[in-house]
Amino acid sequence: MPGWRLLTQVGAQVLGRVADGLGAALGPGNRTHIWLFVRGLHGKSGTWWDEHLSEENVPFIKQLVSDEDKAQLASKLCPLKDEPWPIHPWEPGSFRVGLIALKLGMMPLWTKDGQKHVVTLLQKATSILEFYRELGLPPKQTVKIFNITDNAAIKPGTPLYAAHFRPGQYVDVTAKTIGKGFQGVMKRWGFKGQPATHGQTKTHRRPGAVATGDIGRVWPGTKMPGKMGNIYRTEYGLKVWRINTKHNIIYVNGSVPGHKNCLVK
Repeated sequence: MPGWRLLTQVGAQVLGRVADGLGAALGPGNRTHIWLFVRGLHGKSGTWWDEHLSEENVPFIKQLVSDEDKAQLASKLCPLKDEPWPIHPWEPGSFRVGLIALKLGMMPLWTKDGQKHVVTLLQKATSILEFYRELGLPPKQTVKIFNITDNAAIKPGTPLYAAHFRPGQYVDVTAKTIGKGFQGVMKRWGFKGQPATHGQTKTHRRPGAVATGDIGRVWPGTKMPGKMGNIYRTEYGLKVWRINTKHNIIYVNGSVPGHKNCLVK
């Protein structure tokens, strides 16, 4: 076909120009633009993961990243070198900045009077406020926004620890729930299901009727099978039972959304 012949000729000319450009020396007045199209080794993603590195390159990469962060900090002024901001007294209705913590798991905790409470361990990770490029700070894994009042503003770059909270306070914890995949109505919504006997065939776990016959439609929001989990949920009013300042761990009452080692807000 003429179209395929023309495409073949153009491809041969392009490859010939690339080969000539690679072999020729670039002079002051000679500009050669070489376009190389490289296909990724890992499908659509060109990301190199940790398992692609050799054992000798792992400490080298860690040292390189550490040196780069130190160079970025040294090249610009650190905001903590200035005078600290004044501390305002707490007022009713004030909102302070929160923390980004790592969920470690759950454990039992006993009070002095012998009462048992199930708590979740949240470890405070290192976090720095504000935008990193403007302040000369290295970027972090995750960025979160907290709504605060004017009297609760803190200086950008101030490190926060688990001691930001006190035992006896109540906090709200937001995290992404564990993904369960596509589930039926019995697991997703807690439906009772259909009868197990009396002539039932292949309808034991089905939802049954989803609407009446006169409306001729299914109302929006009807509980149906679908994807379960993997959405952000918030647990309100969790009491802080204990603060471990050595390891920056916060012990909050009850359960917290998300799997182990996930980031919570």
